[in-house]
Amino acid sequence: MSSTLPKPVLRLDWCDYKAARYAVEHWHYSKSLPTPPLVRIGVWEDGRYVGCVIFGRGATNNLGKPYGLLTTEVCELVRIALAPHRAPVSRIIAIAIRMLSSRSPGTRLIVSFADPEQGHLGGVYQASNWVYSGQSDGYDKFKTADGRIWHPRQVSSTGMKRQYGESRRVPMIARCERVPVLGKHRYLMPLDDAMRQQIAPLAKPYPKRPCATSIGSDAPATHAGDGGATPTVAL
Repeated sequence: MSSTLPKPVLRLDWCDYKAARYAVEHWHYSKSLPTPPLVRIGVWEDGRYVGCVIFGRGATNNLGKPYGLLTTEVCELVRIALAPHRAPVSRIIAIAIRMLSSRSPGTRLIVSFADPEQGHLGGVYQASNWVYSGQSDGYDKFKTADGRIWHPRQVSSTGMKRQYGESRRVPMIARCERVPVLGKHRYLMPLDDAMRQQIAPLAKPYPKRPCATSIGSDAPATHAGDGGATPTVAL
């Protein structure tokens, strides 16, 4: 006689910086927290801490510009860092979004990215009915002689760059090898009817894996991270 596991008891609540950092360092491929300010939402299953969902401003101050939104009206889902668990990721994301909306009622749109360089297509967003608006432009990263890869914001033609109010030495572009990087898949979640109508014309077909019969986009499994500008595994 077959038996089924009882439905897991899922709880989401606000978590502190230490808990969020632990989740990201252990269960997200980036191993790092984005720059504050951040909204950190912890996830517990059957009383066990299994990770967090993190919202932030993203890597650019122009995140809301294409949609006519102020910085305070848009945010980015920057991390989904989860240990092995059983609850569907779509349910976790839905609860986290409701919590975000209650704390930041002026937020009208959430943006998130899936990184094809990490093998991510955005399956968790597809399972949650986000709007797919296409792929961002590709760009070059820069590889120094020691094998380290640098973002374009971290290099310059002169070897000096102003960062956090100070002039600092950075790799010179002429001494680096250019490494082409694919653009990221962009997903949008409107939080009101007017915004949903506004972005509806941007919708494109969801990207799929070639010859894939099943992506398991909402599988309750281990997630190394699809969320964020440096986004959880494409499930």
